[in-house]
Amino acid sequence: MWVVFAITLAAVVLYATEYFTLEFTSIATITVLLMLFFLFPVPGPDGDNALDAARLLAGFADPALLTVLCMLVMGQGLIQTGASHRVARIILRLARGSGKLAIGITLLLAMILSGVSNNTPLVVVFIPVMQALADQDRRSSSKVMIPLSYAAILGGMTTLIGSSTNLLVSGSLVDMGQAGFTMFSFTIPGLVVAVVGLAYAGLIAPRLLPKRDSMAGTLVGSSGRQYLAELTVGTHSNLDGHASESGMFPALTDVTVQMVQRGEHAELAPFEQVVLRPRDTLVVAGTRQALMDLLERDTGLIGDTDASTLDGESPVTPRRPGDEQVLIEAMIAPASRMVGNNLEQIGFRRRFNCIVLGLQRRSRMIRQRVTEIRLEAGDVLLVRGRRDDLRALRSNPDLLIMEWSAAEIPNLHLARRALIIVGLVIAAISFNLVPVVIAAMSGAAAMLLLSCLNIRQAGRSIESKVVMLIAAALALGHAMQATGGAVFLADIAVAIVGTSHPAILLSVFFLMVALITNVLSNNAAAVLFTPIAVSLANGVGVDPLPFAVTVVIAASCSFATPVGYQTNLLVMAPGHYKFSDFIRAGLPLVFVVWLAFSLFAPFYYGL
Repeated sequence: MWVVFAITLAAVVLYATEYFTLEFTSIATITVLLMLFFLFPVPGPDGDNALDAARLLAGFADPALLTVLCMLVMGQGLIQTGASHRVARIILRLARGSGKLAIGITLLLAMILSGVSNNTPLVVVFIPVMQALADQDRRSSSKVMIPLSYAAILGGMTTLIGSSTNLLVSGSLVDMGQAGFTMFSFTIPGLVVAVVGLAYAGLIAPRLLPKRDSMAGTLVGSSGRQYLAELTVGTHSNLDGHASESGMFPALTDVTVQMVQRGEHAELAPFEQVVLRPRDTLVVAGTRQALMDLLERDTGLIGDTDASTLDGESPVTPRRPGDEQVLIEAMIAPASRMVGNNLEQIGFRRRFNCIVLGLQRRSRMIRQRVTEIRLEAGDVLLVRGRRDDLRALRSNPDLLIMEWSAAEIPNLHLARRALIIVGLVIAAISFNLVPVVIAAMSGAAAMLLLSCLNIRQAGRSIESKVVMLIAAALALGHAMQATGGAVFLADIAVAIVGTSHPAILLSVFFLMVALITNVLSNNAAAVLFTPIAVSLANGVGVDPLPFAVTVVIAASCSFATPVGYQTNLLVMAPGHYKFSDFIRAGLPLVFVVWLAFSLFAPFYYGL
């Protein structure tokens, strides 16, 4: 038991610090458990090893895990068909009136829709919507992105399919011989908590969050009336063969050179031993007069609106006079094919005729060569190009354009199919027509069969982090239960609080799970604490249902850190947040939700 506790603690620390990747930590945890219980078997009721390889690896075929993966596939189908953008169009129309009202409506809709769909793809859809509404209301996106994530998390507490956490707790209960949840088993207490939490997220959290500029604002707005320009070295340019000295270019002292782009390769300042050649593109910042003087002095430079070519061939699509160069921010989608590749491997400039000026990861600006960084889901790219080229990026499913507007919805007939499929799945689960896993797998299969998405897009929606994390958490849960660790922790909690006050025990247990879920993942916390919840209920002689619901709601209180919930990671870069911002806004929300649940749940369940 104590060895399992030590392994669990080590896994929690590694998950929280991300010293290794989540996949590596999960594989290592499972491997250590396999070796431990092979060498030191735990006898079961039938005398066989209760923690053999089949038991510890059963998480990979767990119905709860399969249900989660199928829900992700259905969520991806809603995105691919554009079905989820219907709501976005309505909200953006409302934004022509009161910006604050539109933001409030967005948070409320995000909470409601999160109760009937997976909240990760939902937040992906609402991020650019919230960005557009924040811009219209003239407020920083850092004031609204964390509340968006919180609204989606709170909505996921209201129904069985609202979050993978809920499905995992229900699956763990069935695995332990208990009755699983129905669609609306915890809707009433979840709704009470969600309404209280949403009021905090919409009214108080924005006051606690800092105002931060976007990447574009940080790059060009901090040095007065500066402009970014893209200058290409021609064959007759004075800069042909010009070498850098002490990290700078002596002939370009009136402007600041931000980047030298050579094909798909980028060089960032300071420039060491860089010799300029024809077709090199310089991204520079300077005043309008300085840029005009530079072009007048060097007629071989090709400026932003110059239609000239190099040796009869332009390094990018020739620009027509009057073409306007604009900056946008684009986020790498969770299921993007770009994940794991760098910009050179993707051929970003050649494919999209745009240049990436900067990359932001979890609110930090990456200072190394942008084109050599392997992209991750949630990375935000600062992209510069013509309006026509940037408009073409909007239809690319691998990128999420932050300055997104409600243009036409793609494949409306397919969007209708996707909505019908999701509606039928929700109805089948709500009326207990079939088990949850069958409904989810049928819905995912229907999405593929009716061409709402293809097999490649479905595969991209299934993240290895989710699979490995849940499998490792289930293995730890089995080990803790078989070695007596769950009962031991339950006995300690009962001894501290006492057996005569189940309401107090419920409140203390909720706070313990809510705090731990912010350093562990919500899914891992759900699986680990479900056996403890059942043991606690049995220890005080009450129905396990209130304690199981406590795990559902408390394990979703991942408000205080970005690592606790995937939606927090998704909004971290678009909102330009630091780790401390989540603590500042999220820790009070943890206690607000705890108080609301502690006051309502004992009354509702008659404890």
